[in-house]
Amino acid sequence: MKKIRQWFTPLAILAATNLAWVPPSIANEDYPTASVDYFQGRESIPLTIESPEFEQSPQDNFGNYGSPIYQGGCPATLDPIIHRIIGANSLNRWGILVQTLQGGQLIYSHNADRSFIPASNNKIFTTAAALQRLSPNTMIGKVSLQDWIMVTNKRSHNGYADRLMKYIGGTGAAKAALAQLGVNPQSFRLADGSGLSRANTATPRALVETLTAMYSSPGNELFVASLPVAGINGTLGRRMRQTPAEGIVYAKTGTLTGVRALSGYINHPTYGVLVFSLLVNDSSKPGATLVKQIDQVVLQLSMMNQCN
Repeated sequence: MKKIRQWFTPLAILAATNLAWVPPSIANEDYPTASVDYFQGRESIPLTIESPEFEQSPQDNFGNYGSPIYQGGCPATLDPIIHRIIGANSLNRWGILVQTLQGGQLIYSHNADRSFIPASNNKIFTTAAALQRLSPNTMIGKVSLQDWIMVTNKRSHNGYADRLMKYIGGTGAAKAALAQLGVNPQSFRLADGSGLSRANTATPRALVETLTAMYSSPGNELFVASLPVAGINGTLGRRMRQTPAEGIVYAKTGTLTGVRALSGYINHPTYGVLVFSLLVNDSSKPGATLVKQIDQVVLQLSMMNQCN
């Protein structure tokens, strides 16, 4: 436990700096852009990047922690709590898998082996594969792979992700790299690098396997640091603020019409690092509702206690 916490501390510092810049070769292309400068305190150039998939949790998301949903709970009591958050009529549209990093203890599972459209969670596959095939110091044009991956995940830049997929040899090469990590190649399908295509599919287990393998694989610190941090930065910067999840959830968001996703790590005070994936394909509800439900589940996991 102590080792895990120490490992996450420098990552929190690195991730909080939001290191992410865009080379002119990408910035000059026709993407929706906003002028930014992420290199604070180091040599930098103001550049433009694709507007990210920022979404904000409704302010009343978490309400009263003493309500029936937020009793803290433990793995044995998660099932009814999560059912209440999601709603019984919507459960078949959700896929969830949560387990401990150390030892793979199952915390919660629902439709873990069912395929869903992952939206930008596809970028987890893209960047993980790139780090298996390339050194973080590899230059793509005038930009290091390190900066490329930071932009791809932290800012959810679709142009970056698709170019990175092509650079490493395409979807077939990415799938082979992920298979070498131990990810079941039958559990996901890659149509692009960004996740914009609705032909992409993935199971929650495929994402959890990738995240688990990447925690101890080449490029692990860069990979984790590139993920948005709840309430702090990236596409999670406006979500789960001032809650127990703030600052301890490192996860990739995903957004398409009728699709929301969140997969990553929770640096849990009791269980150590938890690895999780939540995939939702539900066009019957507004996106804001799905985001609220995802964040409530993640908060519940963050507050979880040991079972007596």
